[in-house]
Amino acid sequence: MTSVVDSDPMRARFDDVVAQLSVRWPESRIEPSLSRVTALLDLLGDPQRSYPVITVTGTNGKSSTARMIASLLRALGLRTGVFTSPHLIDPTERIEIDGEPIDQDTFVRIWEEIAPFAEMVDVQSAAEGGVALSFFEVITAMGYAAFADAPVDVAVIEVGMGGTWDATSVAPAQVAVVLTVDLDHMDYLGSTIADIAREKAGIIAPGCAAVIGRQRPEATDVLTQRIESMDATAVWEGRQFEINRRDIAVGGQALTLDGTAGVYDEVFVPAFGEHQAHNAACAIVAVESFLGGRAIPADVVEEGFADLILPGRLEVVRRGPTVLVDAAHNPAGARALAASLTEAFAFTHLVAVVSVLTDKDVLGILAALEPAVDEVVVTQNMSPRAMGVDDLAALAVEVFGADRVEVAASFAGAVDAAITLAEEADTYAASGVVITGSVVTAGQARALLRRGERA
Repeated sequence: MTSVVDSDPMRARFDDVVAQLSVRWPESRIEPSLSRVTALLDLLGDPQRSYPVITVTGTNGKSSTARMIASLLRALGLRTGVFTSPHLIDPTERIEIDGEPIDQDTFVRIWEEIAPFAEMVDVQSAAEGGVALSFFEVITAMGYAAFADAPVDVAVIEVGMGGTWDATSVAPAQVAVVLTVDLDHMDYLGSTIADIAREKAGIIAPGCAAVIGRQRPEATDVLTQRIESMDATAVWEGRQFEINRRDIAVGGQALTLDGTAGVYDEVFVPAFGEHQAHNAACAIVAVESFLGGRAIPADVVEEGFADLILPGRLEVVRRGPTVLVDAAHNPAGARALAASLTEAFAFTHLVAVVSVLTDKDVLGILAALEPAVDEVVVTQNMSPRAMGVDDLAALAVEVFGADRVEVAASFAGAVDAAITLAEEADTYAASGVVITGSVVTAGQARALLRRGERA
């Protein structure tokens, strides 16, 4: 019997390309050099220099802020390219043009166009005793090439990890956004806030406009040094711009904020949590900076946020009971998630499905979630880096106590168990489920529930 995949040559070709790319070094493993991706883009004619670039870094909120910026720019009538990582379900999600992921046909075509040049770089690197291009380096080059081919008026780029040595940094930023720096990826970025801030500050290019979100003093010092050394101009949240008022609203929140060029009253942002309010403030000011310090018309701000979609960020994927998916994958993200759940949802019984990756601060994530969650179902997502369910269960019992922890070997079984626990709660109408712990967890849950599946 012929399968659906076998009968779709393009899908089969797409799967083959993804398989080819997946055998390269994963994005969780980096070698601090821009030489390979620079060489590849040089062979491609430096597509990343054919349009202005807004780059976004920070520990959490990068994808959300990048999407907010792009949505505002589209409301201004500009054609946007957006590069984000990692993907939730499909690698085409990483490369968006005009708010839509490129299709599989375009993904395959771009790879086939750059593949011979990637091979040349791989051969040269091997001859010099180096490694081949990584998955992230290749897909970054694909994004830059796709944006030049479109062409776009402006590209909004989410940094993968850090900044200085991130493959995305080969495109000099006209506007560099640095969101709050916290502890994450310490094996690569450093063990202190200052060390990590130093890596992330690398996106601040000579003469660019820097938009700096809330920071701890040790990060502020490092960022100030970078701004001065690059002769960049900077605006800081809490100094040149700030949120004046934030009110919870149906489906999100309403903000009043002082930008650098204007006051924005009653801006509705369809996203939950104080952290998203700060992301929205940085996004507005980034667009002001891109416009040369001009205010954004009120109708443009309204339209830009009205069209905003943030997949996997406190996203409601099912109702009755309510099921939320969130990509929190470090303690800071988990703290923001817990605060948002408490503030924006009136749950009287909340069950969490949690699967995390082994290289994360798992105890920190669980401890951050504990005050907002009544029960937790631990499981293992599809990532080869996922923590084993028994190890995760032992840590969960340490944080939650044995009577609040259930274990499910299969991911679908965990989701099914959590929904059943929510349905059986005495407060069914106000019961909910949140699925979190990593981007992989969020993506897997999103795919599962969008298909309407339970175990």
